[in-house]
Amino acid sequence: MALGAAISRAIPRRALSSAATSARSASSWWGHVEPAPKDPILGVTEAFLADPSPDKVNVGVGAYRDDNGKPVVLECVREAERRIAGTLNMEYLPMGGSVKMIEETLKLAYGEDSEFIKDKRIAAVQALSGTGACRLFADFQKRFLPDSQIYIPIPTWANHHNIWRDARVPQRTLRYYHPESKGLDFASMMDDIRNAPNGSFFLLHACAHNPTGVDPSEEQWREISYQFKVKNHFPFFDMAYQGFASGDPERDAKAIRIFLEDGHPIGCAQSYAKNMGLYGQRIGCLSILCEDEMQAVAVKSQLQQLARPMYSNPPVHGALIVSTILGDTELKNLWLKEVKGMADRIIGMRKALRENLEKLGSPLSWEHITNQIGMFCYSGLTPEQVDRLTSEFHIYMTRNGRISMAGVTTGNIGYLANAIHEVTTSS
Repeated sequence: MALGAAISRAIPRRALSSAATSARSASSWWGHVEPAPKDPILGVTEAFLADPSPDKVNVGVGAYRDDNGKPVVLECVREAERRIAGTLNMEYLPMGGSVKMIEETLKLAYGEDSEFIKDKRIAAVQALSGTGACRLFADFQKRFLPDSQIYIPIPTWANHHNIWRDARVPQRTLRYYHPESKGLDFASMMDDIRNAPNGSFFLLHACAHNPTGVDPSEEQWREISYQFKVKNHFPFFDMAYQGFASGDPERDAKAIRIFLEDGHPIGCAQSYAKNMGLYGQRIGCLSILCEDEMQAVAVKSQLQQLARPMYSNPPVHGALIVSTILGDTELKNLWLKEVKGMADRIIGMRKALRENLEKLGSPLSWEHITNQIGMFCYSGLTPEQVDRLTSEFHIYMTRNGRISMAGVTTGNIGYLANAIHEVTTSS
């Protein structure tokens, strides 16, 4: 008691008052922070997990599932993990990432015998999956062409808008989807490309457009490439589904190859989340085709400088998995077989869903389900119909009507078709 009183007398009253004020200030530093809005995609999974119904179905998640609705680890991945287990240390990768992984990844996008790879004209760094690759490019664009803007398809993956917004790059819209036909609005798309200022940046989905599943035909890609040449536009491809769309990685890279043949400089974001099932490993690559080797060296150095304050070095384990698979003929062939199996299952589910709806006597056309490609089906369901699917049938998807075909199984497809039929034919 005497000691406490002595200490109290020893501390000036002004100091006590200052400390109390600081404590009060500290408690209110974050009082103005409001809860962030729920992510439209991740929020679907949260609601699904909280639903106690035994009949619940999640067709909102953008991750592959087997026909029992369970997550899948590819056999090639398991074998790669067995080979690398305990054989390597856990030292930092260079800022640019795994050289071997990048070499193999560039072959997938640019071609096994690409002249651009041989001439060392590609600046490439390992990135935190496709999201990180897009963000690195957006920051690079802002730093070195600060007055530029980017045209983004409407609709697109919702996070594209967040990425370029946070990089402070102004966004413009590129008309893409035609709601009435549930297909590509090619005429409007071409008008927007023609009317954009010369030298504009455009974000393009290389294959399996998310969320619509609507891709230009090869002939349409050639027309788009030609118009880009006329206008001197810069194409940035987000390729999140190579091999996962058609089952053939070469076919899925066709749009990129067309632009390369036509002499475009391009940017490309690649990801192994979907096509190798490495969702949580966050393994991807950002590449930019440059005029020559010297320019590529300079660009790569700047990409590494951008990465340094963000995350410094990319993760090593997933990069080892990818380089082990792609660098071994036996494992690469196994991967090609497995990725085709995943693509074929999704294509089969598209066909089955359409057949189920037609057998129910739906007066609507469901041809777009099989015309679209990739993981997602842009169903044409309205937000109100989606709400009914959730509240009455415990079926979860994003409110824009995007169905993840990976979540459709032989066990739930009849239930899903019946529910869709009910909400689209009754008020």
